[in-house]
Amino acid sequence: MSKIKKRVLSGIQPSGNLHLGNYFGMMSKMINYQERNDLFCFIADYHALTSNPSPKILSLNTFNAVCDFLALGLNPDKTTFWVQSDVPEVTELSWILSSQTSVGLMDRSTTYKDKIAKGLKSNMGLYSYPILMAADILLFKSNLVPVGKDQKQHIEMARDIANRFNARYGDVFILPDPDIVKETQIIPGVDGQKMSKSYNNTIPIFGNDKEIRKKIMGIITDNASINEPKNKETPLFHLYCLFADKSEQQILSEKYDAPGLRYGDIKLELFEKIMDYFAPYRKERAILQSKPDYIKDILMLGAKKAKTVALEVLDKVRSTVGISFNL
Repeated sequence: MSKIKKRVLSGIQPSGNLHLGNYFGMMSKMINYQERNDLFCFIADYHALTSNPSPKILSLNTFNAVCDFLALGLNPDKTTFWVQSDVPEVTELSWILSSQTSVGLMDRSTTYKDKIAKGLKSNMGLYSYPILMAADILLFKSNLVPVGKDQKQHIEMARDIANRFNARYGDVFILPDPDIVKETQIIPGVDGQKMSKSYNNTIPIFGNDKEIRKKIMGIITDNASINEPKNKETPLFHLYCLFADKSEQQILSEKYDAPGLRYGDIKLELFEKIMDYFAPYRKERAILQSKPDYIKDILMLGAKKAKTVALEVLDKVRSTVGISFNL
């Protein structure tokens, strides 16, 4: 008897060029879900509006994000993959849920407070972000939502909203569970901080050779002389190990302990490893970028599959709250 697959939902904002931190921190893990679960994955362009990007940039970033996922192995035959705005039913559900959500719950959102503290301009979209996220989750009958520890509160809020709705109207929504992604390591940026676009310290995956090489050659190192052992708790060592097997990691460790190592040589080796690792993905992405009609077809089919589930849930919600006009 085959095991029933759990539905996993994940949404990614189109925020620009994909980098190593995105890939090793989230994307590679998420793509693996498609092999053992019913993966629903979408590009969250509605959510991206909270930062008020220019229309041209948002459109380009959305297209690039789709190409990134497909090039890195997301299989539309195994996954329901769409752009959030192609299933606008989520905004209707978000409005219905907002009528059932207390202001107090929204005020407890730590993500909103953190973003405001970091200088992001306040707006109602950003404030009510957890409600739209809850609609994303509940509209597609999600069982699991993979998140980092810092995003666990979003799932708890979605459960609170669903519980409040179910308590008033009956069992309409499936209560989602967080699938906490335990990050065993933080991917360091070229400056040693966590790799993030916010810190301008990223190494792009799909940049040109010159751009990637320049980033790698700019990785910070210490001032140890060539005859001194080198510090392994540095971004260069950790980034190299991402692309090295255990034997290669051991060799690198021994080089760091012995005199004679030149950081520039290790950086050049890292550049070659990164280029070799992502070469087939870069080739596939170039092909995808040249086929916008093919991309549109994939997204249209994905949206159609997602909409089928969305309408089933939304029709039930409409009837439940009394706006279906059934006399």
